[in-house]
Amino acid sequence: MSEDNSLRGLANRLRVMVVLVAILLLVVGSVVESVNPLDGLRKYTRGVEFDFVEWEVGALFNKAVSSALKLERFLDNEHQGTVVEAWLAGTEQVITLEQDLLIAQNETSPDRNKLVQAAKDDLEAKKGEQSRIAKLAEAVLQNQLEITLAKAGFGIGGQILPPVLYQVTDLPLNLIISPRTEIRTELSLSLDPGLDAVEKDEIETGIFQDYDLSALIEPVGGIGAYPTMVTRTTSLNWLTETIAHEWIHNYLTFFPLGMRYYVNDQMRTINETTASLAGKEIGLDLIIAYYPERTPRFYLQMPVYTTVLAEGAETLDPFDFRAEMHETRVKVDALLARGEVDQAEEYMEARRVFFWENGYRLRKINQAYFAFYGSYNDTPGGGASGADPVGPAVQRLRTHYSSLNQFLQVIRRVSSFDQLLGLLD
Repeated sequence: MSEDNSLRGLANRLRVMVVLVAILLLVVGSVVESVNPLDGLRKYTRGVEFDFVEWEVGALFNKAVSSALKLERFLDNEHQGTVVEAWLAGTEQVITLEQDLLIAQNETSPDRNKLVQAAKDDLEAKKGEQSRIAKLAEAVLQNQLEITLAKAGFGIGGQILPPVLYQVTDLPLNLIISPRTEIRTELSLSLDPGLDAVEKDEIETGIFQDYDLSALIEPVGGIGAYPTMVTRTTSLNWLTETIAHEWIHNYLTFFPLGMRYYVNDQMRTINETTASLAGKEIGLDLIIAYYPERTPRFYLQMPVYTTVLAEGAETLDPFDFRAEMHETRVKVDALLARGEVDQAEEYMEARRVFFWENGYRLRKINQAYFAFYGSYNDTPGGGASGADPVGPAVQRLRTHYSSLNQFLQVIRRVSSFDQLLGLLD
């Protein structure tokens, strides 16, 4: 009888989880992709557009099973940390084996086929092992992040809504389209991962020639679908920050700020800057609580909130990428404001070469580049945002509140940039 009850309990938890995530999927699915106002240019992308429905069905099933089993609850903090560290080490080994396979494929010796097969076997074996541990490692980090969020005052009765769900996966590429005459996101589409540089350039060039629009295909680190999609990494600090960042997007979807993400570039920037600030704070809190040995050695304690410097930030790069990109954006904005589109594009290409010569391998810098990267404006100095006032306004508002939860309760109600400025006044 007890076994029957246990099975029924498992089945009930599975059903509840599936219903919950299905409802959340309907609500948060709108953050994945905007309404397409330029359907004609999709002749270049229809064959390679990412199928979110297929991905999410599989991901939701995996998460429902994992949630029902709750294996992570049988591990104490020390063993949970061991699982996560083992998964990170395994990811690093997979990357090394992938490089070994590439080297073997370029061999010219008579034993090339044997070397390639051996490398493939080693890689597949490690990937299988990594896949098994990944589910438990993800469950551990989801649980740790929910506890961190609850301590920060989020959730209802200790229950975090929406529940934290993420999955490491090959992320879609992001196609960003901007007018040539100004920097503005006209359209954003998710494309299949794995497109090479030639395929990307063919799509971008076709859109440029046929529609007189600036286009760029770029990778992303995470997507606020449900479950959250996160790219592979060996950095736990980056991972915790990213899953927190994407959870904030899911959280904001229930409020005016998130609902208006796609209204204009100002709202996009407010959303992304808010998620970036919050992701850094929450990610650091998780690291300090569960992986204190990974706490960055150098981070600034601001008057109200914490700004985390990148690992290794004590080694100063003589080339200031952020300052140089800020200068580039400001000049491009000025040229476009005067209607000098061709001159702006010539300048951006010259600057791309300049960045390349200084070690930053940027494939393209164009209006779409700034439309995409300019939305992430959580650090003083502007960078790709140039003189855009939206990000700095969000940063200033954050300093008005002693806790992240208080800040989010206020900014989540923002539905326009003017309203944000009103809060500052």
